[in-house]
Amino acid sequence: MRSEKLGLHTSAEVSNISTMGFWLLIADKERFLPFEDFPWFREARVRELMNVELQSPNHLYWPDLDVDLSVESIDHPERFPLVSRVRSNTLQPSRRAPRKSKPRKVARTSRG
Repeated sequence: MRSEKLGLHTSAEVSNISTMGFWLLIADKERFLPFEDFPWFREARVRELMNVELQSPNHLYWPDLDVDLSVESIDHPERFPLVSRVRSNTLQPSRRAPRKSKPRKVARTSRG
C-alpha cells in the first residue's frame, strides 16, 4: 500500500513471505521481520499482511490486524522486548454473559 503526506512519496510493501517471517520494503530498504520477534503476524492471512501503510517515515500500520510498529523496532528488536504475547482464542474469555441455569425438573414415578 502507499501513503502520501505533504507531497512526499513514501511507500511500504511486503516483498516476500516465508514460514520464518516476511520481508518488508520501506522506501528503498528491505527489512526482514521474523515471526519469532513479531508474533502478531504469524497467523495473519496474506491479504492482511500485505495491507500495510507507512503513515510516517518511522511508523507502520496494518489496519486489518490493528498492529502499529516503529521502523526502529524492526531494525533493533532487542531494544523493544515483547510485553504481551499472542493468545489463542480458546484462552480468551467469552464476551457472552454467563448462562443462568434453570432448575431441573425431576419426574417422579411410583413403584408398585
